[in-house]
Amino acid sequence: MKIGLYFGTFNPIHVGHLTIANHLAEHSDLDQVWFVVTPQSPFKKKRSLLDNHQRLEMVYLATKDYTKLRSSDIEFGLKQPNYTIDTLTYLFEKFPEHEFALIMGEDNLKSFHKWKNYELILENHSIYIYPRLSEGEVDSQFNNHPKITKIDAPIMQLSSTFIRKEIKAGKNIRPMLPQHVWEYLDEMNFYK
Repeated sequence: MKIGLYFGTFNPIHVGHLTIANHLAEHSDLDQVWFVVTPQSPFKKKRSLLDNHQRLEMVYLATKDYTKLRSSDIEFGLKQPNYTIDTLTYLFEKFPEHEFALIMGEDNLKSFHKWKNYELILENHSIYIYPRLSEGEVDSQFNNHPKITKIDAPIMQLSSTFIRKEIKAGKNIRPMLPQHVWEYLDEMNFYK
């Protein structure tokens, strides 16, 4: 089985995340997309995050009705901060029967050459890139690379940061979240 790994803090997961993941599950050679909930990104401050299990619960609630999408806590037991190469090595050892690919936004591809062991990732894994509006250029070594596939997915201009700010300001952001996630956030009084 070929599995696309969609890494993120998902703080919170929103309809943009689901749209991209579902598009890849339906319009590429991926059999499933796993939302890998990251406990701590090397590029984000941990204090701004909800608890790991609360974010995992939201991802589970958002994906439970989709057969090709699932939540994953695989990074919870790994050394922090989490580096993609370490997670991929662990997954390869744990699930040797699967082929794992990365899913990332075009904005992340622009800084991919700064990732730990990025050459090794590219040597052993396919990368699916979804479009994002962002500044800067993609490093020329990644243009027309055989392991990198640009997906013609919808451009989603929705961010978890925006959603958190809107909730704090008392705005109705309900259409931006999957129904089960909205209900959970509302019940738990998160981001207020």
